[in-house]
Amino acid sequence: MTLFDHPEFSGHEQVVFSHDGATGLRAIIAIHNTSRGPALGGCRMWPYADETAALEDALRLSRGMTYKAAMAGLDLGGGKAVIIGDAKTDKSEALMKAFGRAVDRLNRRYITAEDVGTTVADMDTIRTVTDHVVGVTGGAGDPSNSTAHGVCIGILAAVRHKLGRDTLDGLHVAVQGVGHVGRFLCDYLHKAGARLSVTDIDRAALERAERDFGAAVVGPDEIFGLDCDLFAPCALGAVVNDATLPGLKCPIVAGSANNVLDAARHGAALRRAGILYAPDYVINAGGLIDVARFALGFDIETARTKLHRIDGTLTEIFARADAEDRPTADVADAIAEERFIR
Repeated sequence: MTLFDHPEFSGHEQVVFSHDGATGLRAIIAIHNTSRGPALGGCRMWPYADETAALEDALRLSRGMTYKAAMAGLDLGGGKAVIIGDAKTDKSEALMKAFGRAVDRLNRRYITAEDVGTTVADMDTIRTVTDHVVGVTGGAGDPSNSTAHGVCIGILAAVRHKLGRDTLDGLHVAVQGVGHVGRFLCDYLHKAGARLSVTDIDRAALERAERDFGAAVVGPDEIFGLDCDLFAPCALGAVVNDATLPGLKCPIVAGSANNVLDAARHGAALRRAGILYAPDYVINAGGLIDVARFALGFDIETARTKLHRIDGTLTEIFARADAEDRPTADVADAIAEERFIR
């Protein structure tokens, strides 16, 4: 299988494979579409099983960033970088600088930021070798809180549409993943009066959620079958799939994870099951909006306005999906494509 017939290849403009022998860097930078502006997307460091898995992740994530920027009304395109390796054992300052030099060679076609496995400190290191980075100290920093804030706004829009409620008080929310974004989301939900059930592979993160938010801890597989009001996936993608979807007992799926649906057909399957899905790249755009103000130069009030528009955008998608009897994911794709396909 070649890049151009890869099932996740979607007319990507450029895919760069970067290697640095001295540091062990093995990275893939995928630029999906730049018709609206330079591609902005985080750098993910993950111990992928092989290069094929890394490429698939880069292609899927970069495509999602194009759609996310378009739906958020940002003059940006979509890109993503992945570094193959374990962030706990393989990361070094030299490796991050080598990655930064790879970004710099793209001459602002791609702007990087933090993602899973990378930090604000890593972005500071990258900043020493390239200007094409956001989310640094003194800038937006960690965008996790902004992402979580936007997701909470989107969850309320979904609850209003599906359950006819204007409050989250008393609702049971199952949160998968209570790391950076998931922890902030739990805080927002807890303060809004929601009851939480959580799962994560990090025991310390679970203990914090249990202590700080009174969350009930459940097993990784148990989270899918909980009888709850809303399932919020906040870890890695493809969690709504052939194996998990039949067991879902919630009326709403809305969370911060990227690429929640394993395949496009799962959006239709959710609709047939009567489950409202908040398209991931719409509801989780808060972090992108936050860092984009430093890439594009708009002020914090404009960023807040764009963040709160997540409510209206989702409301429009839900209404159009009902009117046309189509999956919400398909409707969101159609609206985004109207904005970036030129």
